[in-house]
Amino acid sequence: MAQRRILVLGAGVVGVTAAYRLAANGHEVAVIEGEHRAAMLTSFANAGLLAPAQGYAWASPAAPGLMLRSLWRGDQAIRLRPRAAWRQWRWMLRFLRECTAARHAANSAATTSLCQFSQLHMNRIARETGIDYDSRDGGLMYIYRSAEGLDGADRKAEMLRAQGIRLERLSADQMVARDPGLASLATRAAGALFAPGDESGDAHLFTNALVARAEAMGVGFHFDTRITRLVRRGKALLRVETDRGDFTADDYVLCAGVHSPALVRHLGIDLPIWPVRGYSMTVPVTDHDAAPRIGGVDYENLMAYCPMGDRLRVTATAEIAGYDRSFTAADFAPVLEKARHLFGHCADFSAPKYWVGLRPMTPHGAPIVSGSPVGNLWLNVGHGHLGWTMSGGCAAIIADLIDGRAPNFDVGGLQYGQA
Repeated sequence: MAQRRILVLGAGVVGVTAAYRLAANGHEVAVIEGEHRAAMLTSFANAGLLAPAQGYAWASPAAPGLMLRSLWRGDQAIRLRPRAAWRQWRWMLRFLRECTAARHAANSAATTSLCQFSQLHMNRIARETGIDYDSRDGGLMYIYRSAEGLDGADRKAEMLRAQGIRLERLSADQMVARDPGLASLATRAAGALFAPGDESGDAHLFTNALVARAEAMGVGFHFDTRITRLVRRGKALLRVETDRGDFTADDYVLCAGVHSPALVRHLGIDLPIWPVRGYSMTVPVTDHDAAPRIGGVDYENLMAYCPMGDRLRVTATAEIAGYDRSFTAADFAPVLEKARHLFGHCADFSAPKYWVGLRPMTPHGAPIVSGSPVGNLWLNVGHGHLGWTMSGGCAAIIADLIDGRAPNFDVGGLQYGQA
């Protein structure tokens, strides 16, 4: 394949991973990013879990009830915050159409397969680069407080086991034996599902370390460069206009997360993506011997946790609201109380570092990784809450498509226009 000039729009984990793979394939690559460095938005302080065992689609038969109850209760896994925005309502209607049992099963199978494929490519990148990102490959723990919850999760997990995902059912004692850092839950949990193949790490560290490797390969990064307009001529993209001048290329790859729909709407491309807010806090670990060894999810409290070197990351909530990322400390009070109750013996919660991110969600949960109606514009968008988990595989797919090769993955469900 002849070398091509490729411009990647966005330097989150998805965009940087795509840029790295394209450069490794021999192309001349540049990246535009509006922030002052890579991974400053959705990739900045996410849960840190590389989790094929969490490939379930959020659109499920239970989701409409959760959304409805969230209008007066704040303890639901999915919260609806209606806005006077018709695009939010259109997205929700599409989401609700995906909430049947049959669609949930099909969508979950598709996202799980992509997560498995992507994990192979993420491990390949780690081997190729040797970068350090506080990674842990000892698996992840999915904790259930009640026997009923554990039984239900174990039954549902058969869907994943059928696709080759390893999930071991553990009693509370077995859970603590596997991770002594969960000793405080020995008498408060029924047990857990342990996914030995899942991993964790810091996506922000990973992305910026990969930027350095990509720069050494010749990739040019243009930070503090805000896109103002994509200009089309005929069936092809002609240039990208920014506040720092125009950029041209042979091919363009859109990786702009929740901002992707607005960038291409005037080109006649309608991306079914809406932002879903997630809340994150990071605190210092004070007692490593008593802290959890691996990450996981406490399903009773709808809270993910992840040890990252000398830090502990805690994340919670899927809030269907809008593009506002502002927050107050009061917004974190419920998750702070739960996190302190669970990990107060091993971490200092006196001054948490708070953060809110916007996940670019599609109604069916799978990303859009394909060509577009504009011939030389490629789409790598809509990765939702699994952006880091999916980024390696999606980078390989988009690189193959640009090079004219058939990807080693069934991309039928990732095509533009499917959702």
